[in-house]
Amino acid sequence: MLFKQIECFLAVARLGNVSRAAEEMFLTQPTLTARIKALEEELGAQLFARTSRGMRLTEAGKEFLPHAERVMKSVEEGRRKIEELNGLTGGRLVIGSSPGVSTYALPALLERFSGAYPKVSISVRTGHSEDVLQMVLDDEVQLGLAREIEHAEVESIPLYEDELVLVVYPEHAFTEKGTATLGEVSREQIVMFDTASSYYGLTRDLLRKAGVTRFRTLELDNIEAAKRMVEHRLGVAFLPRTAVVRAVEAGRLCIIELEDAPRTRRPIVALRRKDLPSPPPVEAFLEIASQMGQKKSRAELSPALAAEFENLQLMDLFT
Repeated sequence: MLFKQIECFLAVARLGNVSRAAEEMFLTQPTLTARIKALEEELGAQLFARTSRGMRLTEAGKEFLPHAERVMKSVEEGRRKIEELNGLTGGRLVIGSSPGVSTYALPALLERFSGAYPKVSISVRTGHSEDVLQMVLDDEVQLGLAREIEHAEVESIPLYEDELVLVVYPEHAFTEKGTATLGEVSREQIVMFDTASSYYGLTRDLLRKAGVTRFRTLELDNIEAAKRMVEHRLGVAFLPRTAVVRAVEAGRLCIIELEDAPRTRRPIVALRRKDLPSPPPVEAFLEIASQMGQKKSRAELSPALAAEFENLQLMDLFT
């Protein structure tokens, strides 16, 4: 009710007349007068004095006026921001993302999103999947992009499946046949990256299930460094397919099929809190991701992006 009282106060202060202010605000004069009186009682001061020339501000009214104007301006600004948000002519999209997603999948998604909604500001924070989940739970980001993690307070929306593939340099002995066994792989130096990443665990599990417990490793802290080590013939590596698409196309790396192991795929999902409504930019981003999962839409992208997303095996978001 205080907001409506302030509106009435400002109308009378501007027009200097109760009846004209009431007419402008589509109120009866008694209703407007009652609101002014209620505001005065709330503030404990008389805001207007009646004169032969109409209503004039008292000293208390003059002191209160700029504060009331700031309140109205702030409310109007807030209303404008909400309208921008609803129409996606403004607003902000805040994403938390695991490093692999932010480096290899997110740029193409954001290129499409920014093209459709150029006035939406975007902020991306990175961290391991567990960190991204915590960002979502703490409401530090609106949406998290990470490997699939179950949590009672979070909704998990499938985006795509990434596959762990064995890559070698083009002149490697595996390249001629195009396949290898895990036993053969175990005799190579294996380039491992980021011990805190789930990919590290996936690689170790894959080898252990085949009975391989001892092997030489070269450990690094990021995927790009691992790729470079393989390119420079320092070993072989199990890397996400999304991370090596362009290097394979450029002839710098080769993907080798494993003869004695199933394909190792890992779902990548969007995480959002169940108890919070998704703002329009989030819904728009998810819709863009859904569209990019369709081959027809991918064909509209640049050739490089189309090739990149052809390997993502994006799922439909809304089924």
